[in-house]
Amino acid sequence: MSAAHPTLKVIDHPLVQHKLTLMRRKETSTGEFRRLAREISLLMAYEVTRDLPLETTSIETPLEVMEAPILSGKKLCFVSILRAGDGLLQGMLDLVPSARVGHVGLYRDPQTLVPVEYYLKLPDDIGARQVIAVDPMLATGHSAAAAVSRIKQAGASQVSFACLLAAPEGLRVFAEAHPDVPVFTASLDRELNDHAYILPGLGDAGDRLFGTK
Repeated sequence: MSAAHPTLKVIDHPLVQHKLTLMRRKETSTGEFRRLAREISLLMAYEVTRDLPLETTSIETPLEVMEAPILSGKKLCFVSILRAGDGLLQGMLDLVPSARVGHVGLYRDPQTLVPVEYYLKLPDDIGARQVIAVDPMLATGHSAAAAVSRIKQAGASQVSFACLLAAPEGLRVFAEAHPDVPVFTASLDRELNDHAYILPGLGDAGDRLFGTK
């Protein structure tokens, strides 16, 4: 928990922290960075989904009939905040392959830093699903807050946000806009620089995932 956001959860599992350190290193190749993103997102998804509701169902094992736990209600929906969110999406789908997937496309105006939406595609029944929005970085917080607002406008009422890194500045913006949305991150970093990059950070997550500049 954090005073900046009472529902902040820093995932401090040793494997998550180890893989994040490898991702931070500037010499880590694009292929390795992408592989690590997939691995760390699967581990993070395990924590993000810890409180999913369960019900019981009757099944037959090779030996007898029993009442066994099973996920209750509609399946999950992962919403990737483009483009870098796709770097976390696949690992989460490895863990929950039946989940529905939505996309929100936003880019940050380089002058104003205000997010501009260019794409939106969400499941029609998103209001009946638990939604996990994913984006590697919570930097200024404006894009994440705008994306979650659009998800809520589409009818979602159970929303969580997962990222690799968060900056205190972005966390404050996000918490003010969505105090009801839990935030899961592998690290709360120190601050933003003058170009709104997280410090110490790991650079531009999209560029490192896709090999672009």
